[in-house]
Amino acid sequence: MEISVAVPTLLRDAAGGQSEFQIEAATLDEALQRMRERYPLLRIHLYEETGRLRPHVLIFYNEQSIAWLDHLNQPLQPGDHLDILQAVSGG
Repeated sequence: MEISVAVPTLLRDAAGGQSEFQIEAATLDEALQRMRERYPLLRIHLYEETGRLRPHVLIFYNEQSIAWLDHLNQPLQPGDHLDILQAVSGG
């Protein structure tokens, strides 16, 4: 199943200059893994060395935070999408 992934402007360079791209995968977990493999620089911005999502990063699967999902092994459906948000702070 192919799903779309949207990244914020701050991460566009880490995603090959794209603000949106497609990932082919059967499950949500597989889609996240393929995204990390395809865009290693994006992986560095989104994930800690331990593999955990960085605290300032939010990933939404069909408008629901993946942090609230019971598992990431759910099958993907046509029209599914991921939105990546990165909190920015400053003064």
